[in-house]
Formats: sequence, structure tokens, C-alpha cells
Amino acid sequence: MATAMMTMEPQVMATDGVVLTETAASKLSGIMMEKGMAGTHGLRVFVQGGGCGGMQYGMTFESSARPGDQIYTQHGMTVYVDPTSLFYISGARIDYVDSLMGGGFHIENPQAVSSCGCGSSFRTSHSHTGEEQPESCGYH
Repeated sequence: MATAMMTMEPQVMATDGVVLTETAASKLSGIMMEKGMAGTHGLRVFVQGGGCGGMQYGMTFESSARPGDQIYTQHGMTVYVDPTSLFYISGARIDYVDSLMGGGFHIENPQAVSSCGCGSSFRTSHSHTGEEQPESCGYH
């Protein structure tokens, strides 16, 4: 898959890639400024095995893309996603939610067929290699 530079607003980007809301981008920009990373790093969004649902989300700051990454620029924030992770989170929407119980990043993932109470673990119907996934969520 070719590297894509996306600069359109999230509403226009339907389900291709990862959508970062303006609120999430603003929160991330603030964190990057505090850490001295503003202008030199972007957000890497990834999926890894583990968690009670079989897969879990991860985010970290990274200074450059890796070979094969999809690269999106939204609300001034660069987002890197590797091809395997993109399979599991294509169309996902990353937001920052602040409530009385505290704030945090929230990922809405249309690829997830179930998720667990932890909020960062999920399961898809098939793996990126085409294998069918188990019907239940780890502990549930």
C-alpha cells in the first residue's frame, strides 16, 4: 500500500485510515510541547497482541516514519500507522474525553467485534493473516 498524506478534515475521510479529532490533536500537541517534542515528533498508533480481548491499542511519540507506514496529517498532528496495525484499526476514530472521572484517549474502532471492560483491548473477527478469531473475550 502506498504512503498517503492526508490533510482533509476527518469528516471527509470516511473509513480509510485513522481519524484524529481536533480535541485529541490539541491534547497531544500540549503533551508534545511539555516534553519538548513539538515539531519534531508525530504520534504512532499501533496494535499489539495481549489484553483480555486478544489485541490492544498503543500510542507513542516517534520522530519519523518506518518503511511501509501510512502517514496522516490531521489538525497539525502527524500520525504514523504500520500496515498490520492499520488492518485492525482502519476507520478508527481517536478522541480525547474529559469527564468527572478523569480524562483519557478513547478509540472507536469499527473493526472490533467485541471489546473488554479495560477500554484498550479488543477482538476482530479475523486476523491480518485471515485466521478466524475466537468468539469470546479472554476473561469474559
